[in-house]
Amino acid sequence: MNNITINAPQKRYGVTERKKAELDLLEEEVRNAEYTVQQFEAMVTSLTEKSNKFTALLQTADAKRATALSNWDLAQDVLKNLTDLKNSSEIALEEMSETDVKVDDLTKNLTQMIKELIYSAEMIEKLSNLVIRRKAQNPLISDELITILGTAGQDANNAVAATLVALKSTYTTQSSNKETEAISSLEFMQAVNLLEVYTGTDSDGKATEDQEASLFYLIHKAYQEAEKNYEKAQDANTLTAKQLNEAQSNLEKAQVKLTSLQSGYAAANAAALAS
Repeated sequence: MNNITINAPQKRYGVTERKKAELDLLEEEVRNAEYTVQQFEAMVTSLTEKSNKFTALLQTADAKRATALSNWDLAQDVLKNLTDLKNSSEIALEEMSETDVKVDDLTKNLTQMIKELIYSAEMIEKLSNLVIRRKAQNPLISDELITILGTAGQDANNAVAATLVALKSTYTTQSSNKETEAISSLEFMQAVNLLEVYTGTDSDGKATEDQEASLFYLIHKAYQEAEKNYEKAQDANTLTAKQLNEAQSNLEKAQVKLTSLQSGYAAANAAALAS
């Protein structure tokens, strides 16, 4: 009887202590789970802010890239226009040079022709005067011959006058061609200089010392930098989104675990109070 009286309280005491220890353990697990949830909540909050920041940076980088691309397309259009101007002015200059050579040849030929016509007119006039003198000595010389020689002399003089008019027109054309050629030459040189200044390359396409300061080079460099910045912003945004998704997933798992532990602790606590 004494053993029964002594052991009964010890058994009840042991059961109570064990339940209390189990409750304490469950409570500790709940606190740890709450702490884990708080950590993941803070991480999600931080990563959400970070993601929003990188999303805004990506949008800004995309806008800058679009502007840089537009500028680069425009720069290439300007380059094409300048190249076309250079090529067309060069062709015009070559054509004007060829025309000028032809006009020079024509001028030389007309000048030679005038000299020959003048010589012919002089010879006809001398012959006509000789025939007239001989006619005075010999009445048998035909009057028709004298008339023919007079007409021939007049025709020769008319031919000289007409050729002089043609030569004058040729000189006028030559002068105009010279002016046009000078303008074409100036236009060509200006186009070459514009291309050199704009691209920083010489007429052979080789880079000059000023290439890195040229507008075309700077616009291209700005476009490349904008592309790189966009890619960096995109990579950062993608990485942050991945980290945020992982943190949200971990938070959901932690919340589920916390809910389960809280339910278990509540049930164990209720059972302990009921016993």
